[in-house]
Amino acid sequence: MTPDEIEALFTRESGEFLFARWGRPIVPIVFGVEDETLATVKGAFEAVVALAGHKMAETDPELGVNCMVFFFRDWQELLEVPDLDRLIPELAPLVERLVAVDANQYRIFRFEEDGAIRAAFVFLRMDKEMSELPAETLVLSQVAQTILLWSDAAFRNASPLAIAGDTTVLRPDIAALIRAAYDPVLPGAAQDASHALRLFARLELPQ
Repeated sequence: MTPDEIEALFTRESGEFLFARWGRPIVPIVFGVEDETLATVKGAFEAVVALAGHKMAETDPELGVNCMVFFFRDWQELLEVPDLDRLIPELAPLVERLVAVDANQYRIFRFEEDGAIRAAFVFLRMDKEMSELPAETLVLSQVAQTILLWSDAAFRNASPLAIAGDTTVLRPDIAALIRAAYDPVLPGAAQDASHALRLFARLELPQ
């Protein structure tokens, strides 16, 4: 992966470069799935967080949980979740926009004062396309897209996943980039495109 390719993964459609990683241990909670899928989601978080060299926790001292993952069939269901509109004040107009564009996924991030990720909300509408994906594939893709603040167009044309034999895994270049992004020497957030060069310098691709 070249510095330009790395820069593109964090450059938003508006042209703004924006990089952020989690600044606190991740405490996920999942709504709308069976226990079996719950274990799959937890396993995906554990695997990606371990890869990053980051941490998970049982509880966040300030927020309780800081990464909420919702599975549902219809966007309107979000409007019925108690108190969700207090966590996401713009919820009703957001749901309207997502229905209008027939979206099947959406992520919202909240940030620390230094710009690092503080919390995330992951919304997955299980339409026909989503429902046909194996749970492991769907979940690993979502966790990979939540471990960093990628560009809004980063994975529009190419998945962060790859197939290795019969197993779905993170693409080696994406895995290496996630690992590099969590180098303790680097800041938790950056708005200067030169950060792509710092990430590039820390890439260690699997042999």
